[in-house]
Amino acid sequence: MKTLTGEELEGMVEHWLSTPVNGYLGSDYGQDAKSILQLPHTDEAADELIRKLRQDIIITTSLPAGAVSLYGVPSGVDRFDIVLEVAGRTFDLSGGN
Repeated sequence: MKTLTGEELEGMVEHWLSTPVNGYLGSDYGQDAKSILQLPHTDEAADELIRKLRQDIIITTSLPAGAVSLYGVPSGVDRFDIVLEVAGRTFDLSGGN
């Protein structure tokens, strides 16, 4: 049986994050994380992003529920960075701008 490494999973998530929705003809694979940056915290956009990740990268459905999360980290006086965490690996969705 083949075992998936953390680096391989990280590569899959990085590919997913860099692919716009409908980036492949006939498939809605990909994401638009920038669209959630200006939405209210009570919006369901974060849950939708996680659902889309689990739908597009099926292997993530075998991870425990808490292994995929989306959260914000205060950065400076007036900045809030959005971070996606998958199996202990973090991905900055704010773009560093």
